[in-house]
Parts: sequence; C-alpha cells; structure tokens
Amino acid sequence: MHNSADPEIGDDDFHDMNSFSDKNIRLGFIRKVYGILCVQLIVTMCIMSLFLFVEPIKVYSVNNPWIWYLAIVLTFVSLIALACCPDVRRQYPLNMILLSVFTICEGVLLGAVASHYKQDAVLMAVGITAVVALGLTIFAFQTKWDFTMMGGMLFVFVIVLFCFGIMAAIIQDRIVTLIYSSLGALLFCAYLVFDTQMMMGGKHKYSLSPEEYVFAALNLYLDIINLFLFILSIIGNARN
Repeated sequence: MHNSADPEIGDDDFHDMNSFSDKNIRLGFIRKVYGILCVQLIVTMCIMSLFLFVEPIKVYSVNNPWIWYLAIVLTFVSLIALACCPDVRRQYPLNMILLSVFTICEGVLLGAVASHYKQDAVLMAVGITAVVALGLTIFAFQTKWDFTMMGGMLFVFVIVLFCFGIMAAIIQDRIVTLIYSSLGALLFCAYLVFDTQMMMGGKHKYSLSPEEYVFAALNLYLDIINLFLFILSIIGNARN
C-alpha cells in the first residue's frame, strides 16, 4: 500500500531516470577517454622533445638502432593485445599498463621520425594538428551528420591509401608524396570525426560501450598521431 504523500513513479518518469543515468554514464566515459588521451599526448610530446632538443639522446639513438627495433616490437604487441583482445583491454590495470607501453614506444618512434625534420617544421606540424583536431572534435559534437555509419567506407579508403603509399615509395616523386600525404591527412580527419562520434553515443547509429574507454582513447590517439605524421610530411616535402 502506497503512502498518499509519496508520489508514484510512472513509466515516463522511469524512462527519464534511465535516460538521465545513461547520459551521466556517457559523460563520465567521455571525460575518462579525454583524460587518458591528454596524458598520452603529453607523454608523447615530452619524449619527442627529448629527441628534438637534447643532442646526446638523438646521437645515442642513432648509434643504437636496437632501441627502434624494441620499440617497434613492443608497439605491435601492445597494439594487437589492446585492439584484438576485448577481455585484455577491459581488465584493469593490465589495460593501462599496455596502453602506457604503447604510448611510450610511439613517443620513441615519433621522436625518431621528427628528428629527421627541422625543429620549426615539427612545431608547425604540432600546432596545425592541434588546431585541426580541436576543430574536428567540436564539429563532431555539433554536427547532425552521423559518421558512425561510414566505418566500412573508411576502411576501404585505408586499403586504397596503403596501396597508393606503396606506389609512392616506389616512384619516389615529391608531387606524388605530397598527394599521398594530403589524402592521408584527409582520411584521418574523417577517422577522427568517426571515432569521436563512436565515443559520444547518443543519437548515432553505432557507439562504443562505456567499458571500452581504453579502446576509445587508443583510437583517438592513433587518429591524431597519424594526422600529425601526414601533416609533417606535407610540410617537409613542401619545403624541399
């Protein structure tokens, strides 16, 4: 028997409570993803800065190529574990350990790449990447277009870009390399919007589970890193 002073909870009220709970969970998920992403980017930038501005570290890395081989192996092992094993990437603290290993190794590899460019070119690429990533993130949150349905098409474009990259490596022409880098930058701009909306959920057709916060951060991190590399390649080839 209900107390007359206590309001009854109807179906609409129950639906609103569930919606409010889901919204809070999704917002917490988004905050967690961007928190992890910010730490990843800060660590990556710090490691890259060591290779750019500390000459002894740059010289040591050139004279000791085992560092790159080890970084490449650890990068692929940690990436495969996080991307292909759902149980692993959801198991704390193993998921954070693997993500940390992946981020550090990526920072080392990016430092090796960046050390072949002039410092002002690298800083320019970082600035452009930051502005583009911020703009695309705001666009992904505001737009009514649903990019989550484009996963298959984007994957096809990745395969086409990969084949074009092999051709560009064989031809070794500056114009072809510029075209390849420009197409790569555009593709990962689209991927950044796609992965952002996958994380957002809401009215989009597809979305990630709130348990996949490590996977979401990994996707956004890879989008930004690949965008940076293509922009750096554009700047380097344009100057040469």
